[in-house]
Amino acid sequence: MQSGFRAGHGCTSATLKVLNDIVTAIDKKQYCAAVFIDLAKAFDSVNHHILIGRLSSLGFSNDCVAWFTNYFSDRVQCVKSEGLLSGPLAVSMGVPQGSILGPTLFSVYINDVALAAVESLIHLYADDTILYTSGPSLDTVLTLQTSFNAIQLSFRGLQLLLNTSKTKCMLFNRSLPAPARPSSITSLDGSNLEFVDNYKYLGVWLDCKLSFQTHINHLQSKVKSRIGFLFRNKASFPHAAKHTLVKLTILPILDFGDVIYKIASNTLLNKLDAVYHSAIRFVTKAPYTTHHCDLYALVGWPSLHNRRQTHWLQVIYKTLLGKVPPYLRSLVTIAAPTCSTRSSRYISLVTPKANSSFGRLSFQFSAANDWNELQKSLKLETLISLTSFKHQLSEQLTDHCTCT
Repeated sequence: MQSGFRAGHGCTSATLKVLNDIVTAIDKKQYCAAVFIDLAKAFDSVNHHILIGRLSSLGFSNDCVAWFTNYFSDRVQCVKSEGLLSGPLAVSMGVPQGSILGPTLFSVYINDVALAAVESLIHLYADDTILYTSGPSLDTVLTLQTSFNAIQLSFRGLQLLLNTSKTKCMLFNRSLPAPARPSSITSLDGSNLEFVDNYKYLGVWLDCKLSFQTHINHLQSKVKSRIGFLFRNKASFPHAAKHTLVKLTILPILDFGDVIYKIASNTLLNKLDAVYHSAIRFVTKAPYTTHHCDLYALVGWPSLHNRRQTHWLQVIYKTLLGKVPPYLRSLVTIAAPTCSTRSSRYISLVTPKANSSFGRLSFQFSAANDWNELQKSLKLETLISLTSFKHQLSEQLTDHCTCT
């Protein structure tokens, strides 16, 4: 359950896993409570003696442990400001920031914290930790308190300090009666944690209803600001530069986490379509009255819906290829053919049960459902390379104007 600084892992895979658990719980008419844990100066607080002990317990050789002991010894740091260099200051704690080894060493240091979660679920991305649990009643908050206490003790054993003011709680709920005030969750020093309706987790704003309204409003505002700057300075840019600027400064904002927030309502997603169309008009100089289908043709880009769908189906295929973390791979199951027909030879996935339309938005349901729908036209009998799949997918997902 550690997704930070690991090949094949990322913010998106971590968030997909966490959201799958939360959506599945809500689909079962359960309450889901979460604590977003923030640590104060986590990387700078690593105790070298504890870290060396962890390396020894993992089976590193004596020579290797001695090498790391030397690596941490006699380190100094200084500050340069306006051409003046301060005197050296000894560094007795922490892993070197900006180093190749630093993130891996921190992951080793914090790894066993997950064992303290007890009955709750936990996911870590370096020092960003979410602790969450679900149940049919608000007693889930009490269960979460027990796990949170154990996690805090584990952090204390590592000499890592909880940032109480930035550690927040959230009660995810869509249809069950909402309490006027959930039971307080407290830190070990007795401070009550704040319950919030929105929290930015790994770059994506989550809200207690999982509507993604806050996230999309932030995206819209951010893109609008950048497009406004580009339009104000459009006379300075040749056509090729405009094209490059939008690809480098606008599209990455819209693409990041799009497989996560794609479950938002069409009303919200249409807000992003509007700023996307403005970006294309900046590139093409097309008048405001130009139809969006014509805009896509002018610049040679797909619609935002098709961009999201392409990214989403690629995630599913990477799951089939085993190129995603085990916690996502375990959520999909390849169906065993029950009879010998032509269609039974195609790779299909088992679609799990969902009790509501919201439950069908979980990773495990939507991945299986969308893959099986794609296979009606793709008809893959064996797994092909990811490059070949992307090529076939580009032929399948083309924008056809259906506007009247």
